[in-house]
Amino acid sequence: MVVDDLSDEAVDRLFHALADATRRSILHRCVRGELSVSRLAEVYPMSFAAVQKHVAVLERAGLVTKQRRGREQLVRTDPEAIVRARQVLDELEMAWRGRVDRMARLLAQDSDPEQNTPTEGRDR
Repeated sequence: MVVDDLSDEAVDRLFHALADATRRSILHRCVRGELSVSRLAEVYPMSFAAVQKHVAVLERAGLVTKQRRGREQLVRTDPEAIVRARQVLDELEMAWRGRVDRMARLLAQDSDPEQNTPTEGRDR
């Protein structure tokens, strides 16, 4: 999936999901291999239902997938979603670097006395 294809809502869901430390932790654990929701719930000082809600946020953002195997729901990180998040951040970085470069050029022009000759009739 190309980043340009991501809607604003998809990017919002992605970064909303990553904004929470518990969800980042769940994501990190699932990168190492698929885990059941019940196994994940053992690690966190919260209810099973709360962990399920965190997993649901990650799933809506496309960061993880859930697959039912018997009585368990296995959670797996989607590596492509991580790539998409990195691409969105890279695009933001490029935009900001461009702005900083333009500001640096403007400041350099401002400090160059040859560029700043006073015009007639203008008080300094």
